[in-house]
Amino acid sequence: MRVQAYAAMEAGGSLRPYEYESGPLGVNEVDVRVTHGGVCHTDIGVIDNEFGISRYPVVAGHEAVGVVEAVGADVGLAIGTRVGVGAIAGSCFRCEWCLRGETNLCPARDDTVVRGDRGAFASHVRASDWRHVHPIPEAIPSAQAAPLLCAGTTVFSPLLVNGVLPVHRVAVVGVGGLGHLAIQFLARWGCDVTAISTSRSKRDSAERFGANGFIASGEEGALSAAAGSFDFVMCTAGANLPWDDYLGLLRPGGTLCLVGVPGQAIALGPMSLLPAAKRVAGGIVGSAAHTRQMLDFAARHGIRPEVETYPVADFGQALGRVREGKARYRAVVEF
Repeated sequence: MRVQAYAAMEAGGSLRPYEYESGPLGVNEVDVRVTHGGVCHTDIGVIDNEFGISRYPVVAGHEAVGVVEAVGADVGLAIGTRVGVGAIAGSCFRCEWCLRGETNLCPARDDTVVRGDRGAFASHVRASDWRHVHPIPEAIPSAQAAPLLCAGTTVFSPLLVNGVLPVHRVAVVGVGGLGHLAIQFLARWGCDVTAISTSRSKRDSAERFGANGFIASGEEGALSAAAGSFDFVMCTAGANLPWDDYLGLLRPGGTLCLVGVPGQAIALGPMSLLPAAKRVAGGIVGSAAHTRQMLDFAARHGIRPEVETYPVADFGQALGRVREGKARYRAVVEF
């Protein structure tokens, strides 16, 4: 099959039409005709070669929603099913991580975003294993389902992994593409949720998403006044922060979970971490099981990303909005 894709030919380049031959399907593989594709900041990183791994021409994209068009011999999905292909499109299902359900930790996982010329900014995307292709609940429109396949599962999975309970007091740092979903999930989870942003400009939005508290971290003394308040703090901001101050927000035994990617090394004072047995954890996109649980939870509780939608003719505008940090709160292209 000839795939009609949109590729960057050099670092930072604009997207241009690009074709490639997908080749024959493997027994567990699925071809999905893409109708909607989310634009994540990681896609910008791949296009701009921020990570030093891009191979040009590069076809980015890892938040695809569409329809199953072709399946391999052992696939348990019907042609015509509306599905999503997210940041992970396959794993080995044989290693110790896969066998205990942690497919997102598989050393051989198929990371859609860093494949090179076969991402989801295209007419079709191929998943290497159908168990990573997720049926989309009827209640979730396709444009809103797309960002859930990366941003949604990235903020949902840490709730399960870190044992967040409905009785916990929690905080979300950053009210952006990740943060606005984290607030929704945690509020529907039953937690007391406080949003943290540098200024009060995001307060109304945070409360609309479900936060019942707000801290303007740029105001002098705001973080110290909240010291010892939270069982769990999720940092969604990709910023270099005063990490000792954020550890100070935690109650004894609390967890600071990073899902945003700081630009510099994380420096912590040992006395901020050790005496009260606090933890620092990393959060990544969820396993196949967690992603399906996330979609079900979002459907039942009305959790939806706020999206800006663009026709494929305006792909460049969508990329520009994400690159400049101006998308409110996720950008989605309709193919």
